Amino acid sequence: MLRLVTGGSGSGKSRYAEDLILSFGPRKRYYIATMMPWDGECRRRIERHRRMRAEKGFETVEQYLDLETLSLEPGAAVLLECLSNLAANEYFRETRPDSSSDAGLSWKSQVETRLAKGIFRLETQAAELVVVTNEIFSDGAAYDGETMNYMEVLGRTNARLAARAGQVTEVVYGIPIHHRLPETGAPLLSGGGKTAGNPMKKEERAL
Repeated sequence: MLRLVTGGSGSGKSRYAEDLILSFGPRKRYYIATMMPWDGECRRRIERHRRMRAEKGFETVEQYLDLETLSLEPGAAVLLECLSNLAANEYFRETRPDSSSDAGLSWKSQVETRLAKGIFRLETQAAELVVVTNEIFSDGAAYDGETMNYMEVLGRTNARLAARAGQVTEVVYGIPIHHRLPETGAPLLSGGGKTAGNPMKKEERAL
């Protein structure tokens, strides 16, 4: 099942997503890391996080581009973090892939297609697929044209995944708000969501 987890920076969405994967019980766990290591500090932080995830049974796979080429052991629980980094890597990549199937499409449309293709391929391999994305659309700031194009790509991809996912959860201040849950399969209309089924401990939500 595809599950989409979103939230702002520091919202607790990463912890929620990891705990969600752990709640699926003992099975092969993959963590697909999409943040490129730009400098030494970034590489040290990535290595520290890799060790922390290994303690939870995750095998880390670094995949900055071309998600559609990735093959994993079938039946695993897979956490992809995060879609916003992957979308930026794809949109701003230095060398654009030459694909006859994308002929006539704008670059924005090509990136959206590649992102969806990669995630949907992962979905066929995984028993559970949790995709973490970012809420970057509420700051009211004006950006240059290329940045706005990237945000448009991410926004449309988020919406496409949300329409397909069996679970859609927004994490706000450590509190998960469920817009769709697997037992219903339909959007929750009363109050914009609910917080039942939270795998995070109460004291962790307060952090």
